Amino acid sequence: MDQVKKKLAVYDLDGTLFDTGRVNWMAYREALEPVGAAVDYDYFCRFCNGRHYTEFVPAILGGQASQEVLQQIHAAKKAAYGKYLSHARMNQTLFDGIRMMRDEYFIAIVTTASRKNTFEILEHFQVKDLFDLILTQEDITKVKPDPQGFVMAMEHFGIPADRTVIYEDSDVGIEAAVRSGASVLRAVQF
Repeated sequence: MDQVKKKLAVYDLDGTLFDTGRVNWMAYREALEPVGAAVDYDYFCRFCNGRHYTEFVPAILGGQASQEVLQQIHAAKKAAYGKYLSHARMNQTLFDGIRMMRDEYFIAIVTTASRKNTFEILEHFQVKDLFDLILTQEDITKVKPDPQGFVMAMEHFGIPADRTVIYEDSDVGIEAAVRSGASVLRAVQF
């Protein structure tokens, strides 16, 4: 007889399940070149990675960016991302835990990454089938630190916050997770 799952584990993608700092930086570096902008790797890791592009790309461009330019840069980044996946590293410890938890927990991803790039990395590492739900930037209207994505995952499965654990790495992600009311575990940086 199948046991009904009564718990939920939610994972962030970038910095939690995968170290994608170099992947995202290289893709954004390529996307920014046509508009004459550049971003340093250390700056990108400290101020950009894990945040929504609408929050950090305008700062890189000196605060002067139209919506059209932002969309062009983001589209170019998404297109370039797959070329750099060999620089990503998997958090093997978390994936081992996911495999052990699957019988008792629903497993979800909530990320500010695009659906295209999320599925590219999951397929690259052949782990997409481990997840019962994947919510990306296209599914969420309010980015972290708003808890909307985490709340949506809980509502999707009908699992309350007191039976949900969220794994996050960034300050904005931790804030969103805490605001959701769930238990929160900070993923250790790679």
